[in-house]
Amino acid sequence: MSTHVETARRLLSAAAVRERAHEMLALAEAGGLTEWRLDLSRLEAAADLTAETVRANYPDLKVPFHARWRMFVAGGRDLWAEADKPSDPMELGRTAFDLVIPSVLLDAGAGPTWRYADAATGVTIGRSEGLGIASLRMFEAGAMSSDPSDPLKADALEQVTAAAVAEHFQVCDDNPMVGLEGRAELLRSLGRAVGRPAALFDIMVKHAEGGKLPAPTILSVLLDALGPIWPGRLSLDGQPLGDCWKHPAVDGHVPLHKLSQWMSYSLIEPLQWAGIEVIDIDGLTGLAEYRNGGLFVDMGVLVLKDAEDAGRAHAVDSPLVVGWRSLTVALLDRLAPMVRDRLGLTAAEFPLARVLEGGSWAAGRRIAKQRRADGGPPIAVISDGTVF
Repeated sequence: MSTHVETARRLLSAAAVRERAHEMLALAEAGGLTEWRLDLSRLEAAADLTAETVRANYPDLKVPFHARWRMFVAGGRDLWAEADKPSDPMELGRTAFDLVIPSVLLDAGAGPTWRYADAATGVTIGRSEGLGIASLRMFEAGAMSSDPSDPLKADALEQVTAAAVAEHFQVCDDNPMVGLEGRAELLRSLGRAVGRPAALFDIMVKHAEGGKLPAPTILSVLLDALGPIWPGRLSLDGQPLGDCWKHPAVDGHVPLHKLSQWMSYSLIEPLQWAGIEVIDIDGLTGLAEYRNGGLFVDMGVLVLKDAEDAGRAHAVDSPLVVGWRSLTVALLDRLAPMVRDRLGLTAAEFPLARVLEGGSWAAGRRIAKQRRADGGPPIAVISDGTVF
């Protein structure tokens, strides 16, 4: 195996994301990043806010995993729980993969003004929850199926158009969405790469040993299967690297794999429903996205060296954004034990997937609403709909 092939395989892992993130954090601690200054004294306040948010959202501290399934709730109703689903556990797992994998790919930030009006519940909602409900309704309508009489499957993704996404997501001149064509092309690319997402369920089941599957293996399967779907990304000896970037302060690549890890967290429950025990959940990392990252900026843990950068839009491959995202992963590792201490819980009781859900993501949204009228992130990122 060539050195480049070995390097590419290494980059396609959660361990590589975590290792590089902590290297980036060490650089920041030493003052070695041009764009960011670190103030770790503010991490205590960030932990206070996160723990307070967990208690407010989940007074019994029974926090579910951070997963797409949390976004299928409207008006207090769990719409996935209400759906007419297969009773066979394996078929349920396949159907869940067919829903949640496209749904995660459709989850990139829609912009501050887009909203979805759900007729069944009467709820009008934006951002991730709106995107989640819209994707669920699109799936239930059979828009991803080749057979109208069998709507709950996603075997016709290659035929999905931007117009179809616009129709099901209620996009119009008065309700614009960022990255519409990028979303549609991601679904088509997913169809070309894997056919039906349910196929990945069967692959993961085969990887389970003694009925147990490590969470990092879920990510490895996804990164191997989905590598070709990301547009305009870096590659190494023909191996697509996905959500992986370059930064002038480090030698080599900066892997992040945000959407793929968000997807991995979201696939844990379908595998559990099928009787697979998912282990080593903390082998995955925190998510390098704007809610978690925004928490650290808004709480003063991460400070822009050039204050005017806050008013500029930045490319997703810029050193400022790549550094911000990587630092977010490492800071979440620092934040998690502090939050557990405040809640009186152990790492086994409160893995990172619960810290994120309870949690840092919600606290990031909360502080954003306090700081900015639109509740948007503190850093404007030029996105094609495939990263955030």
